[in-house]
Amino acid sequence: FALSLDPDTAREFHDETLPAEPAKTAHFCSMCGPKFCSMRITQDVREYAAEHGLETEADIEAVLAAGMAEKSREFA
Repeated sequence: FALSLDPDTAREFHDETLPAEPAKTAHFCSMCGPKFCSMRITQDVREYAAEHGLETEADIEAVLAAGMAEKSREFA
């Protein structure tokens, strides 16, 4: 919510669309859901890079290319 232009309104909309109490603390909105949340995916990528010592652009590009190839094989 910190990235939104109006964090309070964003949180209200989030809570309205996910009325169950546990959903109010979820780190995703109802628009994409937990598996496709771009904010969560970005955070996961950043954590992965930090955990695996990926510091240069070349390191990151190599891992991204390998991951995309793996996903392509999965859906081929």
